[in-house]
Formats: sequence, structure tokens, C-alpha cells
Amino acid sequence: MKLVIFGANGPTGRLATRQALDEGHSVTAVTRNPDTFPVGGPNLTVARADALDPAEVRDVIAGHDAVASTLGVPYGSPAATTMSRFAVNAIEAMRAHGIRRLVCVTSTGVPMRPPPGETFFYRKVVIPTLIRMGRPLYEDAGLAESIVAGTDLEWTVLRPSGLFDGPRVTDYTVGPPQLRGRFTARRDLADALVRAAVEGLYARSVVEVLTREGVPSVYRVFLKEALHLGR
Repeated sequence: MKLVIFGANGPTGRLATRQALDEGHSVTAVTRNPDTFPVGGPNLTVARADALDPAEVRDVIAGHDAVASTLGVPYGSPAATTMSRFAVNAIEAMRAHGIRRLVCVTSTGVPMRPPPGETFFYRKVVIPTLIRMGRPLYEDAGLAESIVAGTDLEWTVLRPSGLFDGPRVTDYTVGPPQLRGRFTARRDLADALVRAAVEGLYARSVVEVLTREGVPSVYRVFLKEALHLGR
């Protein structure tokens, strides 16, 4: 498969690129800074493009079988519009080139309410703080989801929770929104993205990706990860 990944120079994007290459796929890694991209391989093309520029998006996705996005913005950004603007650009470009498969990463924070079965501290302290800090990001992610879901494309939206770095792909859970769980390893998210893109899983669905093994403490993710959500 020929896969183009936007946000490829973020932590999850790099992992997804490496995994897709290892599985024998051809990948175009899209980044504004190709000189800093650390992944290599004979089936890799590193392309300089701005996801917010419609013409550049249209040019870079030509000739691919599927489009994937791990684009994100730092937590607390006052005017987070990256996801929704890219969604519009990608959809228009895909229609122009006859590409049907789209996989996007957003966040379990999109509903802006605590998941079921959580502790009092998590519901009353952690979740309200994250929502207050990340409201522009979550609202833009929700808008992007609505834009994508309103198309006739073969789309999938993956929602991770608190992201952390794990040593390997685990037996993670994928399911409909409001699963029980707090964290997602980037390796698991990358695997779910590649599986969705190349196998056509979860078509026309919003699903959550949650890690069950080796998850960190709430304290670690809240302090270390929440303030910097680069993917």
C-alpha cells in the first residue's frame, strides 16, 4: 500500500511510519521540517508540505492509496484550528484524486466529559482541569470529526487518551467511545493507525484506542504528558 502520513515527525507519526515501512508498505512522511526526520528506508519519501495549505496537501497526496493524520497542537493553544482545517484540505484533495481511505487521530477528550467508572478525584479534579486547559483543542478536534463524518469517504477516527511512551505494541483495546481507561501508549496508537489504514478496519467509525498493560500513574501523565501533546 502507498500511505501518506501527515504529522509524521511527531512521536506517534514516527512510530507509524517506521511500522508501515517494516511491513513493506510505501510511505510518504509529510513534515514542514524534513531535515529533522529521523526515519529512513528505501520505500520512504519525506515530503515538505504544510497541512494547512490546500494546494500543498493536494499535491503531496496524489498517487496514494490512503491518507493518515497524527496532527496535533500543544495543550493550551489559544486558537487550535489545525485538525479542522486539515480535514477540509484533505477531503477536498482526496476527492480530486479519487482516494477513499482516511484515518485521523483526535482525542478521547472530544466529548469533554469524564469516562464511566472513574474515581472522584479523576472526575472532579483531573478531567475538569484538562478540559479547561484543552478546550480549544478538543473543540477543534470535535469539529474535525464532524467534517470527516459528513463525507462519503471510507474514514476512521481514532481517539487515544493520555499518551505515553511504551516499549512495545501491547494487546490494546479498540472500541466505541466511552470505554473504561485513561491512557494510550503511542506504539499502540501507531499500530492501530497502520492497521486501520492498510486493513480497512473500523470504517466510518469513531473508536477509542486504550492501553491496558504497563500504564503509568495519573500523576506522571498529568504532569509530564498533558502539557505537551505533540504526537
